[in-house]
Amino acid sequence: MPETDQPAENRADDHSGDQAPGDVSGAVSRLTDADLGAGERARLLGTVAASAGGGQRSGIRRFVMGPRAAAHWAQETLLDIAPRLPIRDLDTLRRHHGGKSGDELADALIKSASRAAAAIGAAGGGVASVEWAAPPTLLTAPVLIAAETVGVVAVELKLIAELHEVYGSPVRGSATEKGAALLGAWAHRRGVSLSLLNPGGGLTTILGAGMRKELQKRLIKRMGRNLTSIGPLLTGAAVAAELNRRATRGLGEAIRDDLRKAPRQLR
Repeated sequence: MPETDQPAENRADDHSGDQAPGDVSGAVSRLTDADLGAGERARLLGTVAASAGGGQRSGIRRFVMGPRAAAHWAQETLLDIAPRLPIRDLDTLRRHHGGKSGDELADALIKSASRAAAAIGAAGGGVASVEWAAPPTLLTAPVLIAAETVGVVAVELKLIAELHEVYGSPVRGSATEKGAALLGAWAHRRGVSLSLLNPGGGLTTILGAGMRKELQKRLIKRMGRNLTSIGPLLTGAAVAAELNRRATRGLGEAIRDDLRKAPRQLR
């Protein structure tokens, strides 16, 4: 679904409009769209995979060290992307979902995000689908899993933020503070809790060492599970799609249930 009718103040705050079309941040933001075509999704995933495999700071040599190196790249990329994700406000969400509200709207968002995550898994699991968008020599299993994980976690971060909108507890603060809050909520599988953050400074400072460690631990677990999805074209794609769909649905339901209990405490 298009994000162009998002209020101007939200677009300025999350910086989604100042990204070049071909860069990683812009590519990941586009991947969160559940209605993206399969060819475009493969192209965008290829852009992310090429960055993971061939960038000067995160070249392929780092990934031969094992999953922790891949998780480190994923974590650093998410730290950069989280403040830039395009988050829709409640009015926009209701317009995009036929006027639904409350639990009905939350369920629609969870379903849509699960579909987007499944589509990313299908593109990444079918290795050949992204070979034309990134050099085949870069498409090792850790590189593909890291790229896929970044895309899916971005979908889930956006879902968390929009569920907070649905339940009357929008995530407040600067783009940096909101990015940190969403990453913390994702790592702990619960609604945003400002008590988990350190005030002031950049995103890394706000998260703190303990939160960064928890985030990396969660990323390694997610990537290890998805490693089994790299297989023959159709088999790998089907497995990856289902794994991602279930994981995103489970996270969304956990956040929704947490917000139902005490939404006002999460402001």
